[in-house]
Amino acid sequence: MRIGELSARTGIPVPTIKYYVREGLLPAGELSSPNQARYEESHERRLRLIRGLLEVGGLSVAAIREVLAAVDDKEQPVHKMLGTVADRLVPAVGREEPDAETALARTKVARLVAARGWNVEPGCPAGEALASTLAALSRAGHGRFEEVLDAYAEAAERVASADLAYVAQTVAREDLVESVAVGTVLGDTMFAALRRLAQESGSARAHALP
Repeated sequence: MRIGELSARTGIPVPTIKYYVREGLLPAGELSSPNQARYEESHERRLRLIRGLLEVGGLSVAAIREVLAAVDDKEQPVHKMLGTVADRLVPAVGREEPDAETALARTKVARLVAARGWNVEPGCPAGEALASTLAALSRAGHGRFEEVLDAYAEAAERVASADLAYVAQTVAREDLVESVAVGTVLGDTMFAALRRLAQESGSARAHALP
């Protein structure tokens, strides 16, 4: 197909497609004449992935380039490739100063990981985000909130199992990445909404509302 058709099929403007080519996110089309290039189904799939990472995942162009490099590296195991994507989707947190709250929070995260037998890299972005959250709770005078940490972890394992079962339905590396990116970001939003609904219902029961 020509670039105009590719644009029509994906909903991405021609100038944007050309920008993605210049930035190395999208392979150039095969030249059919000095001023014309042909594009394949693979270009359409790649554009869909770029759009998902950009608009849903909120990744920067630089981060998308890194993710796509992992997708194109066929020697890289799928687990590592998906890890590259997942790490980029963790909300950025600044490296906490090595104060008492942060040090204690990191210790608690390490204990939780060990107790649940989770196979994760030490110091991974998600672990750092959790430690930062626990430290913030402590500073705000709500350190006792960690008493529900095991319950959260239990729920997280069940949700993660559902996520992985959903992702397992896809085969192509691009589709796997898209499933992880879109599923994680929108899945987080969906889970937060479900939590709010459950809280509202539970509060109504606890306080005997009609």
